[in-house]
Amino acid sequence: MQTFVDAVATELERPRPLLKQVVDHLASHYSVSRDAQGAFFSEQLAALEDYEVDLLFSPLFTPSLAEQAAFSGLLDRQTLPAVEWPVLIRRLGDRPTVTQLTTEDGITHPIRLREVSIERFVTRLNLDVVIPDPLGKLLNSLPPAEDRPLLKALARRIVWNKEPRRAVLYRYLLASTSEDFYSRADALLLLRLMENYQPKDAADLLARIPHWQEVLKNEMLTAASPKPFFASRVQELHGGGRDQRHQDNSLISGKQHELEFLTRLQTVLAA
Repeated sequence: MQTFVDAVATELERPRPLLKQVVDHLASHYSVSRDAQGAFFSEQLAALEDYEVDLLFSPLFTPSLAEQAAFSGLLDRQTLPAVEWPVLIRRLGDRPTVTQLTTEDGITHPIRLREVSIERFVTRLNLDVVIPDPLGKLLNSLPPAEDRPLLKALARRIVWNKEPRRAVLYRYLLASTSEDFYSRADALLLLRLMENYQPKDAADLLARIPHWQEVLKNEMLTAASPKPFFASRVQELHGGGRDQRHQDNSLISGKQHELEFLTRLQTVLAA
């Protein structure tokens, strides 16, 4: 247990920049200006209810995939059953666990975390997920080695908790043992697809791909063609028949990458 207490505390106590979502929440719910954030933390935060603290700090203490990856080495050796999480959360609260929030002015503010924020972080680390041996061996062989902690964190996400879905990940990672095929960006796209759409198995996912491909192609066409002008005067200001507006190349490039990824995924699932 102490190993997990120390590991989670290390991650929670590192300096964290105050995210825009938190800044906006402070302004909209508590009328706190940017130069008054430090005073709010020291003078008013303690008066908030737990649910208010959770709403305020949820963007900061919902662990990202990168934060989950920080625990991959530990979880390769041991896991922590969910029944033991309340003890872990209580010990972290009693420690106490003090995070460091950095405001836009560069000042760092120590904040003693309440159990509600610690619980949010701990329960989303998937500390109880055991990666099955075949998948674990595959993950330990994937190129490049520096991506393996992230991929293990990806494999521990709840979306893969059913075998038909886990088979999708296994088949895709098996194809990724080829250095010419592997792409970290593709692995993240696969996770996003699975979490957003929750296909039940490989066949369900494969059946959805043609529709997604058509949607992406239409979005690329839209991005490449500026919207028609609503008035001739506005059109004249943009060059008349020589429309000088620029297409969104970055958006098109991103959609093109997603389209290519779907083609690669389709090939793997259809094999």
